[in-house]
Amino acid sequence: MRLMIAGATGAIGRPLIRCLRERSHAVFALARSPESARAVAAAVAEPVIADALDAAAVKAALIQVRPEAVINELTSLPRHYTAAEMAAAAERDRKVRTEGNANLLAALRDVGVRRYLLQSSGFWYAPGEGLADEGEPFAYAASPAVAAGSRGYAELERAAATAGIDFVALRYGFFYGPGTWFNADGDIGDQVRRRQVPVIGEGQGVWNWVHIEDAAAATTAALDCAPGAYNLVDDDPSPQRRWLPAFAGAVGAPPPPRISESEAMATLGPDTVYYATRLRGSANGKAKRELNFRPRPLEWLDRTNLR
Repeated sequence: MRLMIAGATGAIGRPLIRCLRERSHAVFALARSPESARAVAAAVAEPVIADALDAAAVKAALIQVRPEAVINELTSLPRHYTAAEMAAAAERDRKVRTEGNANLLAALRDVGVRRYLLQSSGFWYAPGEGLADEGEPFAYAASPAVAAGSRGYAELERAAATAGIDFVALRYGFFYGPGTWFNADGDIGDQVRRRQVPVIGEGQGVWNWVHIEDAAAATTAALDCAPGAYNLVDDDPSPQRRWLPAFAGAVGAPPPPRISESEAMATLGPDTVYYATRLRGSANGKAKRELNFRPRPLEWLDRTNLR
């Protein structure tokens, strides 16, 4: 199959390209600059120079390649995972996702692409009992950045779902593994070793994860599944009070500090508190049934007996 990836230089780009090529797909990728083109070529995909924010350039790229499917992994996230840098990057990230999505969808209709895969969220579901399946709403009434992000993902999905093509929403958990923030040599690993990431309150916010290689494999499988949304998350959602101390041990850090919710609200802000205390885990049964999704156990929890 001829495929076009938008956002191939992000965390998932290299493992996704490798996984697609292992299954004999012809892989092309949008590249905004010569530097991006070199990164795409190093990952052994064919770069096509076009800025995702330039509608005419996106359309020309798709006309040139004539892909059968397009995979949208567009983001503009900062190098460092801190509240300040995430806030500073939020508007650029929103613009890239929103306008990039609109430009791709407009071009797809004109070029005749039959399938569209879109990066979405498997960890911003509204609070409720048990694990959330794909029919649950996003957390529109959450802390400011989480609520804004939830509305943004919902709008991206709505636009794609009404575009008249086969559409798959890839609702990933938090990426971990090589090249991500959540790795021994990643930004969060470094912050945890410096004891900058505390367990907040009871640490009851439930996190879902997906190894970057498992995310790539599931994305590849989604080229042939029924349209719809899929939670691409691990089998063992874990509260912050469980995963964070285990992660600290795995990256050679001392136990993380503990602070109250009120202290965290004053020093770290409402979004950090929401992540630590309000996140809701999600269920992956649909992806396991329909994509044969088999996520590996979360590495650092698998090496502990914490429950």
